[in-house]
Amino acid sequence: MSAQGIMRQQNAKERIKNFFEVALGYTKEQAREEAARCLLCKDPLCVKGCPVEIDIPAFIKLIREDKIKEALAKIKERNNLPAVCGRVCPQEDQCEALCILNKKKIPINIGTLERYAADHGSGYGLRVTGNVSRTPYPVSRKKVAVVGSGPAGLTIAADLAKIGYSITLFESLHLAGGVLSYGIPEFRLSKKIVEEELEYIKSLGVEIKANVLIGKTFTIGDLFAKGYSAIFLGLGAGLPQFLNIPGENLDRVYSANEFLTRINLMRAYAFPEYRTPVNIGKKTAVIGGGNVAFDAARCALRLGSEVTIVYRRSEAEMPARSEEIQNARDEGIRFQLLTQPVRIIGDENGFVKGLECVKMQLGECDNSGRPRPIPIKDSNFVMDIDTLIVAIGQTPNPLLAKATAGLKTNPNGTIVVDKNFMTSIPGVFAAGDIVSGADTVIAAMGSSKKAARAMDEYLQKLVTKND
Repeated sequence: MSAQGIMRQQNAKERIKNFFEVALGYTKEQAREEAARCLLCKDPLCVKGCPVEIDIPAFIKLIREDKIKEALAKIKERNNLPAVCGRVCPQEDQCEALCILNKKKIPINIGTLERYAADHGSGYGLRVTGNVSRTPYPVSRKKVAVVGSGPAGLTIAADLAKIGYSITLFESLHLAGGVLSYGIPEFRLSKKIVEEELEYIKSLGVEIKANVLIGKTFTIGDLFAKGYSAIFLGLGAGLPQFLNIPGENLDRVYSANEFLTRINLMRAYAFPEYRTPVNIGKKTAVIGGGNVAFDAARCALRLGSEVTIVYRRSEAEMPARSEEIQNARDEGIRFQLLTQPVRIIGDENGFVKGLECVKMQLGECDNSGRPRPIPIKDSNFVMDIDTLIVAIGQTPNPLLAKATAGLKTNPNGTIVVDKNFMTSIPGVFAAGDIVSGADTVIAAMGSSKKAARAMDEYLQKLVTKND
């Protein structure tokens, strides 16, 4: 049996009582066993499936040779957040999906090997120069402003710093990391891991300024006036969407964004050590079928609530990772599938006491490629709940666009960019969820790596023009 079959995890009955990491990673023996299965393909398809272009066979070969520091250094040539990606990247849909061994349904567990290298390589303070393609002109320490310290902002800040640019990263909250800090629960991504990854980014010379809201504290024009030659917008998509049904203004109705931010960033999970509790009842319904919905559901469970996932399609259409769905099921979370909420019912004090739903059936595929859910006539029923969490997607916050004349956006609020990731304002670039809409951590990182190359080319032309 491969190491994949003996992955270590916290016992389900125990882990629902704490916020410690569920997946425990590989031991040294497991990592070497799994690395030994790799065929070290000469034309590795797995690399083509990696949005950040890691030389996967090379780092696996180094693990096989017990050269863990070198393996981490090899990963960091391309990926600035390996400990994060080894935990939350959907490798099963990307590099592992293209692994030649996937034809036999036993792909190399690339993600867990990446995590092993990051956790055991002792290289967070190691400065690793990057392989960002570029023209051979001096950069003269040109200043670049990066707005947003989530996966996209951290990736481009590190890539440009490796080349030699002077980078200032602006974060609106008090803690850097974006969704890594406020959105992903401790049991999937420890805050200690995020802090260590941030220390590595800072070791490259990146300056991080927290509590600065671009669009309010400073405008885009202010940043140019302060001497920044180019600006990157990596603000993500943090504005929650709602159901637009009666009762959404009742107490104990949360967006998943608010719920997870209060638990993660405000450390509600560590009450009473952190005196920032979140008000949650005994029976919670979480609306949605994505990773955010499952993160919220599993947090609510750990806070002592009985939890049900309510999703309007079947489990087969859920966009969440199969691993997260299985983890939730193992932990005792209930599934109310083919169900659509139509009304939230309140009590005399303005708190949630029930959720009226209608049963659904699947019809023809819609624009998403999934079967369209269709209400079944006269199938309404009421769920007994006292807390509701809405996790049906996010859109970009419109604050910056409204404060920035000439910045073009699409009807859904995403920023318009050209093929070089430049916005409608010369010298202002954007990538990640602010351009694509809500997507995965690794997708944001992949697009921002491409944007880094485009920004470098743009800045090199400025240097040449001014010489």
